[in-house]
Order: sequence, then C-alpha cells, then structure tokens
Amino acid sequence: MLDIASGAVVFVDDGKGGEALEPFRARLRRYRKVKIEAVAIDMSPAYIRAVSENLKKAVIVFDHFHVIKLMNEKISDFRRQLHNVTSDKLQRSVLKGTRWLLLTAKENLETKEKSVERLRQALEVNKPLATVYYMKEDLRQVWG
Repeated sequence: MLDIASGAVVFVDDGKGGEALEPFRARLRRYRKVKIEAVAIDMSPAYIRAVSENLKKAVIVFDHFHVIKLMNEKISDFRRQLHNVTSDKLQRSVLKGTRWLLLTAKENLETKEKSVERLRQALEVNKPLATVYYMKEDLRQVWG
C-alpha cells in the first residue's frame, strides 16, 4: 500500500485475501489519528469486504488496470459474438482480426497508420462495436 499524496510505501505483505490486510489493520489500531479517506483496490470480494468492515468511512476506488481489463474482456466477448452472428461478409471480414485494434489504447495506435485505418473501417461498418469502443475510450479518460 502507498500514500497517494506522498508516494511513500506504507505497507507491503504477502497474500491475496482479506486476511493479508490483518497486519496493516493492527498497525492502524496503534495510530488512531490516521485518517484514511479512500482505498484503491482491485475488485476482489475479499478486499472489498476487508475495507468495508475495517475502514467504514473510506471510499473504495477500483484501480484503473483492473477496470480497463474487465472492460477489454467485455469488448472482446462482444466482438466475438458480433462476428459469430453476422451474416454480412463485409462485416465479418472487417471484424476478423480487430481484437488487438479494439483493445489497444488509441494513442498507441496513432503511430501505426494502417492500424488506425483498419480500426476506423471496423467502427464505421459496425455501429454497436463503435459504441462499445468509444465507451471504453471514455472510461479510460476517467483516469486521465
């Protein structure tokens, strides 16, 4: 764990479940004046439960990496589903091989002109795909 304001590491330990936070909770009990306003965690139910039970006033914020990872999984599933249900040969050919284009950050594609054009074509011929792609890009801006 680290202090977001200073960047100082305040706790490191092994483990992945809520019990891995027990040494940190014990340390917090010794320093009663410490005020934790927000906790950034992954979406682990164990972490959510541990923070909710022990830091009742803290706001839980899900970390950028895990939120975008989840969104990318949903986009990948959606693209696959679209490819499987469409009978239009143009849409199928454009959808095939676009997974990487859809999941790569837009600014990383801009260095590859052909990739940008292929993505533009895929989004142009498939409006539902364009909608979910732009939703992902908007979600990425939350952390920008």
